[in-house]
Amino acid sequence: MTRDEFESKLAMILQDVAFGTTADLTQGAVAYWNGQHIVYAMLRKDDSGLIDREFDLAAQWSTWRESLEAWMKRPTFSVRPEVETSCNAHEVHARGH
Repeated sequence: MTRDEFESKLAMILQDVAFGTTADLTQGAVAYWNGQHIVYAMLRKDDSGLIDREFDLAAQWSTWRESLEAWMKRPTFSVRPEVETSCNAHEVHARGH
């Protein structure tokens, strides 16, 4: 699977789940749909489950490819209120309100 194929499938999946839901790609990395595109983010290392920072999947693809392909076969998700809040704020901003 290419990165573009992975991201296309992931985008379709994420657009079908509720705002605030993340795809738990690895133990420390998640992805979510912000209303316009996929956002990839690393979780804090303090086991809080909170997002630390965003990252570019292209930089990790060669290292994570096998595990991301495995994730696609058995996807796991979490609900993160901070993502829901962020997505809702992004939607309001995108509409110009």
